[in-house]
Amino acid sequence: MNALLVTAIVVVVAAAIAWFVVAQFNRLRRLDVQAQGAWAGIDTLLAKRADLVPNLVETVKGAADFERGTMEDVTNARAKAAGASTVAEAAAADGALTQALGRLFAVAESYPQLTATAGFRDLQGQLTQVEGELQFARQYYNDSVVTLNTALRTIPSMWFAGMAGVHEREMYAEPDAGRRAAPTVDF
Repeated sequence: MNALLVTAIVVVVAAAIAWFVVAQFNRLRRLDVQAQGAWAGIDTLLAKRADLVPNLVETVKGAADFERGTMEDVTNARAKAAGASTVAEAAAADGALTQALGRLFAVAESYPQLTATAGFRDLQGQLTQVEGELQFARQYYNDSVVTLNTALRTIPSMWFAGMAGVHEREMYAEPDAGRRAAPTVDF
């Protein structure tokens, strides 16, 4: 009877340990897949926005005296965004493209004949919508990365990271120093 009881206890303990290992392994894999999916969402929206830029450039070219430098900035920023391969590169390129588009729309306000066209307004609306979706996607990605990285740095999950083949991911942060600088107020 003692041997049977000891065997039963050993089997229950072994099953509990196996369940625990499998649960931690699956948790890390699930968090990694979630972060990958969140990044894919950002990537899709960045591509969608980049696809709208040539249409916008063609629409704006209709205003013959439109500032060339602004157009070149948008085109160059789009090219950099298309060539980004890491999260940091994508974030930097995304920030540059967002700034270039902001400058383009600001300059476009000086051209009432341009801003009055339906095509321009439609593209501006689409880009605004994509920007809103991108903001949400960036936040979702960063939330997913925080959850994954926290799991990878805390016990017991950190013990299983190597076995699961999961590594920390990089946060999506736009390197925009101007946004973080305190505004100067001069009276």
